[in-house]
Amino acid sequence: MLIRAGYDIGFTCDQPVPMLAHLSVHASRNRDLRTPQRLFTTRDVPIYDYVDSFGNTCTRLTIPAGGVTLSCGFVIDDVFEPDPVAPEASQAAIEELPDEVMLYLLASRYCETDRLTEVAWDMFGNAARGWALVQAIVEYVHGHIRFDYMKARPTKTAWDAFQEREGVCRDFAHLAITLCRCMNVPARYCTGYLGDMDVPRPLGEMDFSAWFEVWLGGRWYVFDARHNRPRRGRILMARGRDAADAALTMTFGPVTLSRFDIYTDEDRLGLVSP
Repeated sequence: MLIRAGYDIGFTCDQPVPMLAHLSVHASRNRDLRTPQRLFTTRDVPIYDYVDSFGNTCTRLTIPAGGVTLSCGFVIDDVFEPDPVAPEASQAAIEELPDEVMLYLLASRYCETDRLTEVAWDMFGNAARGWALVQAIVEYVHGHIRFDYMKARPTKTAWDAFQEREGVCRDFAHLAITLCRCMNVPARYCTGYLGDMDVPRPLGEMDFSAWFEVWLGGRWYVFDARHNRPRRGRILMARGRDAADAALTMTFGPVTLSRFDIYTDEDRLGLVSP
């Protein structure tokens, strides 16, 4: 399926503010792009990209005094198959994990394994290891947290989400990631586009989405604690230990978000712009 996706995001500020953004499709999906992926700004400002240690494309720019709008639109070819399900995928002993995977067992900014280890082992210590364990964690988080856009805040951690029992997709992901790590399953945070083309009715205002991946059976598998079902049409933008490594935008000074329009739908007419 050809999927049309993109965004128009505006910021205002009183003085120039540097920004770091993860607003590009992840390099692992570059071959699937059917149109150029270019970032446009409403004011002519210098922009350049680099690739970080997680393989994410990072964009650097400085928002001029008054503000700027960032826009991008593209078409990507997607197999539009559900997330793979592999009940037989086994959990490796820590001694057998690849060195590069060990990072995803450790505590991070939003995933406080030290505060949730006892909770995790109390709840899942007797669960079968591997896929069944991760699915049990996903089902728990899915039922434990109530989705509410109004409860989002940039400082909310996995522990906060566990205590408050409400939040947005990144909170579902952070809590599930933390519980997985507590149970010795490597887990990493992902963010990107996820439209509602595979569901019977719209899920609300279009936004970027967060999910996570776990290392089972010698590879990474996608899980989604908010939806708790295989989904179609994910377009990865960035991944890392948690949202601190994959923040859509990070500003180094005071700014106000003035516009936030995201779109993802089937490209029936071959259009790129909304």
